[in-house]
Amino acid sequence: MGKLDGQTVIVTGASRGIGAEIARVLAAEGGRVVCAARTLHEGDHPLEGSLEHTVAGIRDAGHEASAVAVNISEADECERLVQEARSLYGPVDVLVNNAALSYFLPVTDYAVNRWMRSWAVNVHAPFILSRLALEDMVPRRSGRIVNISSVAAIGPGHGPYEGEGARAGAREEEYRLKGGTGYGAQKAALERFSQGLASEVYADGVGVAAVAPSLIVPTPGTVFHNLVTGYDDPRGEHPNVLAQAVLLLATEPLDAVSGRVCYSQQLLREFGWIEGGSGPGIDDDHPVSGFTLR
Repeated sequence: MGKLDGQTVIVTGASRGIGAEIARVLAAEGGRVVCAARTLHEGDHPLEGSLEHTVAGIRDAGHEASAVAVNISEADECERLVQEARSLYGPVDVLVNNAALSYFLPVTDYAVNRWMRSWAVNVHAPFILSRLALEDMVPRRSGRIVNISSVAAIGPGHGPYEGEGARAGAREEEYRLKGGTGYGAQKAALERFSQGLASEVYADGVGVAAVAPSLIVPTPGTVFHNLVTGYDDPRGEHPNVLAQAVLLLATEPLDAVSGRVCYSQQLLREFGWIEGGSGPGIDDDHPVSGFTLR
């Protein structure tokens, strides 16, 4: 018996990296996973990874998944994704808003069209998809929405500042996201949205939470942006760690997880899924988001 047997699951950004790993983990627990992203075929995108690769791996392992190529920066495409999920597997039980569009640029160099598009993917799409999924969840008084955040949501604090994008005494991983003002603002908004929505739908039996990787995850995207030195960067966190945290938030009792804004290793250690760990919520010298407070 899997923790998600027979449940309809949508995972956005499932063509590579964290999203692909989340899709694999949730499918292995019996979820019927709709893998959504723009890249359907290998080679359609400059970065390695595709929906066909993710889905083939899940099916080869004996689990169930389908691909839906979609551009969630557009509202009608979000609607199409949810409708296709319903047609494939039935009403939505779990929604994982993982897809992200990142341009690590200082505000002075940030083109307005890129700014608007990144907000559409990173903030507006989670709102639209959540609203649509709640049409299935609220009447059945069950369901989970998990939003993927980032340590970038933690601001640099007040000045004076030392170095380019750094804070006096800051840990190295806090300011590796140079040019991350836009991305950090979007993830901070997503955390506030997650906790606010959680309070709105708690009485309806629906859980909402946000989780960030405790450490930067080596993926095709983070390698491309030079946020890690490579897939074997010792400072990084394997994608499976965050995927397990998503599974926990999708399956543990509502009272224990709804409204959480947390970090992967912190959460897994708290529930006894791992021992040890590092990062926000564990290391005393590593700041956490204000929304982690319950």
